[in-house]
Amino acid sequence: MNVHNSEYFFQNYNVCTACRFPRPRNYDIERNRERLVGEEPSSHPLKSITVVDVKKTEKKGTTPSKTEKKPVSSSVMKDPLSSMLDPLSASLEGSDPLSQMSISSSSLPTTGRKSSFKESAETDGLDETFEPWSLSITTSFLSSSDKEKVAMRPSTTTTVTDKVRNRLEQLDDFEEGSVQEMLNLSQQDYVNRIDELNQALIDAWQHDQRVKALKIAIQCSKLLADTSVLPFYPSKFVLITDILDTFGRLVYDRLKEKAVYIPAGSGVPLKLPDNFTPDQVPESAKETCRNWFFKIASIRELIPRFYVETAILKCYSYLNNQEYTDAIDRLCVMTRGIGDPLVAIYAKCYLCRVGILIAPKTRDHILPCYEDFLATYSQVQKDAVQNTLAMQKIEMPRYLTLFSPALDWLLQCIANKSTEKTLMDILEKSRKQCNNALLLNSIISAFKPEYIASRSTQFIELIRESEEAGFPKHLLDRTLGLCLVMASPPEEQRLPVLNEVWKSIMKLKNPSDYIDCAEVWTEYVVKHFGKREINTILADIIKHMTPDRVFEDYYPQLQSVVTKIMCHITNFSMLFSLDKFLPFIDMFQKESVRVDVCKTIMESFNKTQLEPTNDPVIVNALMFICKTMHDSVNALTLDDERKMISNLISGFVRKISFGRDFEQQLSFYVEARSNFTNLDMVLIELVQNVNNLSIDTRKVVKGNHSRKTGNFVRACAAYCFITVPSLQSQTSQLQLYLLSGQVALLNQCFSQADSFFKAAISLIPDVPKDLTQDGKKRQSEPVLQEYICNFLSTLLTVPDNPDSGVLYLLRGLLNILQNYTSDSDFKSNIYVRVLAVLSAVCQESYPYHVDKVDSNDSITLLEEVLNHLKSLHTAETLRRQSQLALELFNTIVHHGDVTKSSMFALALNLWNLAQKHGECDTKQTVRSLDAVKKKAAVLNIKEYTDLVNKMALESRT
Repeated sequence: MNVHNSEYFFQNYNVCTACRFPRPRNYDIERNRERLVGEEPSSHPLKSITVVDVKKTEKKGTTPSKTEKKPVSSSVMKDPLSSMLDPLSASLEGSDPLSQMSISSSSLPTTGRKSSFKESAETDGLDETFEPWSLSITTSFLSSSDKEKVAMRPSTTTTVTDKVRNRLEQLDDFEEGSVQEMLNLSQQDYVNRIDELNQALIDAWQHDQRVKALKIAIQCSKLLADTSVLPFYPSKFVLITDILDTFGRLVYDRLKEKAVYIPAGSGVPLKLPDNFTPDQVPESAKETCRNWFFKIASIRELIPRFYVETAILKCYSYLNNQEYTDAIDRLCVMTRGIGDPLVAIYAKCYLCRVGILIAPKTRDHILPCYEDFLATYSQVQKDAVQNTLAMQKIEMPRYLTLFSPALDWLLQCIANKSTEKTLMDILEKSRKQCNNALLLNSIISAFKPEYIASRSTQFIELIRESEEAGFPKHLLDRTLGLCLVMASPPEEQRLPVLNEVWKSIMKLKNPSDYIDCAEVWTEYVVKHFGKREINTILADIIKHMTPDRVFEDYYPQLQSVVTKIMCHITNFSMLFSLDKFLPFIDMFQKESVRVDVCKTIMESFNKTQLEPTNDPVIVNALMFICKTMHDSVNALTLDDERKMISNLISGFVRKISFGRDFEQQLSFYVEARSNFTNLDMVLIELVQNVNNLSIDTRKVVKGNHSRKTGNFVRACAAYCFITVPSLQSQTSQLQLYLLSGQVALLNQCFSQADSFFKAAISLIPDVPKDLTQDGKKRQSEPVLQEYICNFLSTLLTVPDNPDSGVLYLLRGLLNILQNYTSDSDFKSNIYVRVLAVLSAVCQESYPYHVDKVDSNDSITLLEEVLNHLKSLHTAETLRRQSQLALELFNTIVHHGDVTKSSMFALALNLWNLAQKHGECDTKQTVRSLDAVKKKAAVLNIKEYTDLVNKMALESRT
């Protein structure tokens, strides 16, 4: 509804009849009477309650147990405002429903396939940096670049088949043809084959066919000797060893079930505890255990015999703890008989994996496994391997990457809790026997970054001296960069290392190889160097990625570069002064990627920019970035995305402050409004900030506006009045109209305040019956009723407009409500609140006021007239004094209550003053006296009769 046509609603409305007999009230006395006496609390209202649960349990045949008191929950009193936590969250202290649900779900027993070994970083002998098996060997047949794209999914499988499918589904994350149809090997065929073996193993075990189950395990192990599809071997290794783990667990659990023992002094057989000793195991269980090992020892082929025995290696705990060391050493020597170097390294890897979990303190076999690998590494250059690679059309670099997962795990076991001396020994042996880039890459990855960083220049030399032999050296540069990012090298080595490495990176012709290295080393530069070096790196990246628009193929890596820059740079003035930063951002031509990069920058700015800024470089650059995000919003944009962008832009608006230069601040808000017209949240933020600007102006002048400041606060009010109608939400418009009107009233901008209030009243009929908040629908009448009550409280302080009559705004509101249709008690509830307001209006003093604003109760015209009468005491003004006194006398007699003694005395004094100097017109005096006599005769009021008796006419003759 048009605000300018709202005069229709402000017609005469008889509000006087609505509250004819208000009770006289003194609000100050009422406040003092109703104020509660404060007393010190004995407990904090937000503190958790400790409940004591008393339970009695009685069993048949036993005496009743003693009452047990168990506190269910207790907490220590905390300051509800500490650590920026809201009081409710602080009082819950982790007992909220979501946390409880998470705890309960994590404590539920799993129904799926259990691993025969508990992979935990808390295992004795392992530190917290030891990488679990499931993270180190996953789809490792992929290239080094593909391995970084693996999306680790949470394991919720219930069978081996589900887990296999889950792992093979990871292949969907890669490019078409890179894995799914490699060498004509389909996923489904492989899944079916594994599924058949797995189901046969489970069925055989459930039907007590132990020998058949053993044969199936042997068949699975034989698959690990097959290298007909080399790129698939690491994945096959993971899947088959999972089945072998299941077999090992079944054997171990079966032996534990049979191994019941009778404690000394007791005749009751008990099951073995979890931490049993071989002395507690009965001889029958030991005999069964030996039979299993004897059966496995009879396997003729080396590889299945090795893998199956390794799978049940934990069963040696039933025989003798010392058997672990001898068995592991024997199995380590057994791997020397495996001719294929790839099969051999994975066999050693599996042995180390099982050994580190069941006997973490037994480590004598790990280093020999590595030395055996060094001794046999030259086999990769033999004719047998070369022929296999030629047949399968696999390049040597691709083949060597298949060694990395097993070699990394082997070296990780060596590096766990090792010293720097161990690193130097490994480097020396590797340099003498196999100075290969692949091996050096695994060494750098396995040992602590601190060890590598302290010898960064030494590793640079080793990288340059190493034999490439199919393993690209730029991958070594990348791995070294990852270490130097996690651990800083000595300060004197930082620049030489960067210069040496970047010389090699700049020579890379392949954009993929270049950006993979540049992405890592950019973080190193940002972390340790300044503006000049960062600008140089960005310029080189632009130079390499711009030709033929190759940057379009490497958006993820370029995004990572921006993310790493934003993680380490908090000086945005320095960042945006870089000549190459914004050109670097311009490479993101795809809109969705460009918006994501802008979000990254704004998130970093809002998080790290703690103090307000008015740097023009920052303001202009971020205004451009925010405009990019804003322009991406359209009708199809999701609400969450719209909300995120709005919050980021609003954070930017809040961070910009020009101090006491209020005019410049308002100019910034005007520019922001023109750039962000499509986001309601941002416009609301702007209106709020402009209102705050008006309040800050009032504080500076302490409420006494000059002509300049008065014009400025009126300009702020005009900004708000123009901006609010552009909002899509009617409720937001209503709230901002009221708020802006209150701010205008506080700044004595009465006409602007009237405009805001009239606009709010005119908007009430347009509010829909149903509102949508947080995705839920709710009726608008409760919200509107609360708003109108607040609005009525404000109207009490608004002085009446002389051109519009008494209670002009209130009459307009009531006219609007008359035409409002509602099926509830909405209108009646509003009318009840209007009665309360009218009662307050009738009081001599209102319960509250706006500073430096004269409400209707503060307008004392009578005092103004009396003061003016006193000033007319000179001879030249006596006639004017007499005429004015007579006019005021007539007004009080006809419109005032002369039954009050004060009004009676005032009327009589005015009559005497009009007659005092004989300057008053006799005819007017006689007419006034006759009028009072008639009023006394008609009303029959004693005070009028007394007034007539005391009114004397001065004779002029």
